[in-house]
Amino acid sequence: MQLSFVIPVYNERDTLAPLTEGILAHTAEHSVHLLFVDDGSTDGSAEELNRLAGEHPEIEVIRLRGNFGKSAALASGFAHADGEVVITMDSDLQDDPQEIPRFLEQIEAGYDVVCGWKKHRRDPWHKVWPSHAYNGFVSWLFSLPIHDVNCGFKAFRIEVVKKIQLYGEMHRLIPVMAHNLNYRVGEIPVEHHKRQYGVSKFGFERFSRGAVDVLTMWFLSRYQHQPAHFFGKTGFAQCALGLLAMLIALMAMFSTAPDALTAALGAIGVVLVVNGVGFVGIGLLAELVLRHFVRIDPELYTEDSSAGKTSDDDATG
Repeated sequence: MQLSFVIPVYNERDTLAPLTEGILAHTAEHSVHLLFVDDGSTDGSAEELNRLAGEHPEIEVIRLRGNFGKSAALASGFAHADGEVVITMDSDLQDDPQEIPRFLEQIEAGYDVVCGWKKHRRDPWHKVWPSHAYNGFVSWLFSLPIHDVNCGFKAFRIEVVKKIQLYGEMHRLIPVMAHNLNYRVGEIPVEHHKRQYGVSKFGFERFSRGAVDVLTMWFLSRYQHQPAHFFGKTGFAQCALGLLAMLIALMAMFSTAPDALTAALGAIGVVLVVNGVGFVGIGLLAELVLRHFVRIDPELYTEDSSAGKTSDDDATG
């Protein structure tokens, strides 16, 4: 089997050699293409990658012009990947290369995407608890029955990574994108090691950006091709509430002496109606833009007959 590994690197110099050795040791029977994407490292990782590339012909190094983030790094790697199966791993040695054969078994069993599940996570509590909350919310919101959408250790059929678009912090939601395209998504529990080298890149700002991307993905998954439905429903709801508020205010004016509360209720009603009409208008404009300037790629939804996929999206543990 031809395997492409896409491994983003940002200041992980000390882990690169043992990671390379571990991957090659557990993929000896396969044709391997190791794509290390240097995301603007400043600790000598670039020099270490050059050294490793000189020793191992399987290695290709991609360098970004600066630190653009994990989504940009993965997108660059996916563009160069050419194996039947693409495997992503973090470069910090917390993902164990000995799990690779188990991922391949699930791909051969018919899954299009296999996610690692850090069932026993070796990270500080301030990383573990927000991650559990994030993963649980994503699983519920998108009806995707996996425990760890956020794990960087994943395997994909090549066609999956060629059909998704990454930006922002959307790398966390690749399984959701695949699920929305009706690919079969599963997971396996994986060994997770405590970080031995370097420092974590996790921070609250990163978590908040990921939360915003979840809301963006929810909107796109439901209304990408029919934005007028979202803005229309929201607009009509505001108009209905506004008209009700205006009616109550009008009735109050004729039944009792007008007061500040009645005036405020009437003003709120007017604002809601105006906002509602504006939302409906935005929806119609969005539909106009979509129809005239956006062309849907039919290949995005076309099944690759050589992959032998099914339409299930069950998870496995």
